[in-house]
Amino acid sequence: QVQLVESGGGLVQAGGSLRLSCAASGRTFSTDAMGWFRQAPGKEREFVAAIGGIGWSGVSTSNSVKGRFTISRDNAKNTVYLQMNSLKPEDTAVYYCAAAVGSRLRTTRYEYPYWGQGTQVTVSS
Repeated sequence: QVQLVESGGGLVQAGGSLRLSCAASGRTFSTDAMGWFRQAPGKEREFVAAIGGIGWSGVSTSNSVKGRFTISRDNAKNTVYLQMNSLKPEDTAVYYCAAAVGSRLRTTRYEYPYWGQGTQVTVSS
C-alpha cells in the first residue's frame, strides 16, 4: 500500500521560508516521478513542481513559483522536499505530495495516482 505523508506546513509571514517534506512508502520510491501540487479555497488543484525518477533527470517548476521554490529528493530516505522561499500571501494553500508510476517527469495531476493528505501553508501579509 502506497503511503505519502507530508509535513512542514504552517503559518509564516510574507517573505519567509518553509520546507515541506513528503515521506513515501509502499513502492520503489527512487524509480517514480514525484510532484507537489497545491489547492487554495475555491480553486482547482494546481501544479507546483515535479522531479523525475531514476534515469530521468531534471525538474519542472510552475511559473508562479519559479525562482522561489525548489523541489528535491533523497532516495535513501524515500523523501521528497519542497523548499519555499520568499513566500507570498497568494502561496496560501493546502500543499499535496503526489507519486507517479514510472520515472518520466510529469506536470498534470491526472498523471499521479497516489496522493498524500496535504499540509496547510498560510502566508500572512
